Amino acid sequence: MSRLVQHDRRRLEKHTGIVGVDEAGRGCLAGPVSAAAVWLEVDFFADRRRVRIANRADDSKKLSPEIREDLYAALLEWESAGMLHMAQATASVLEIDRYNILGATRLAMTRSLQTLADAEMRRNLPCPFLSVASDHSTPLFSDDTSAWPLVLVDGRPLKPFAWRHTALVGGDGRSLAIALASILAKVRRDHLMAELDARFPQYGFAIHKGYATAAHIAALRTHGSCEEHRPLFLRKIFAEAAAPDTQTEFGFS
Repeated sequence: MSRLVQHDRRRLEKHTGIVGVDEAGRGCLAGPVSAAAVWLEVDFFADRRRVRIANRADDSKKLSPEIREDLYAALLEWESAGMLHMAQATASVLEIDRYNILGATRLAMTRSLQTLADAEMRRNLPCPFLSVASDHSTPLFSDDTSAWPLVLVDGRPLKPFAWRHTALVGGDGRSLAIALASILAKVRRDHLMAELDARFPQYGFAIHKGYATAAHIAALRTHGSCEEHRPLFLRKIFAEAAAPDTQTEFGFS
């Protein structure tokens, strides 16, 4: 049994469930930032075959694309069977530019949790930890903390954030729920970048997924930026470029 599975099973001794939250694409030059939330309950671990598959999960960055896709297929199967609940959301390039990447990441995480909450309420399931004010500004929780799932967010505590949560540095390598969320966020974003590649084939989005590879930067120098590039990130990347007209070259006024 992997350390990630062991971690979450121990946590479930004190909580009705665990919701892992993580992001993907925060450091990219292009495309939205993606976030996902995966809700596990104790029944998830009752099936040996399911646990054996889950043992393969880890920080999505450490997994090959093939293993990520295999685990993503398993996530879809488990969701369809009601063995877990999950949701994924994004914050756009415009939102990244407006709120900066940290603010946009919080926004995407909030959306993933809200989507999960909405789905649970449509199923008429009690969901006290996911009950928030309509403006998402004031969390409303049950007084009995054992009655609501534990929300584990990869990284450091998010402030401000509308959801009560526990931050876990390196959580995608420590918690199964967070690792599964990281896989969901990563695979869904990779699929989206492949779609963007069809619209903007000159950049190679399907290959580098928007990260600052040498090929991506070379394509930017040749073609300039497109609407899916993050202006703030490009300014930082090329702020020290020798050419005085760098900003014009990359489409900035």
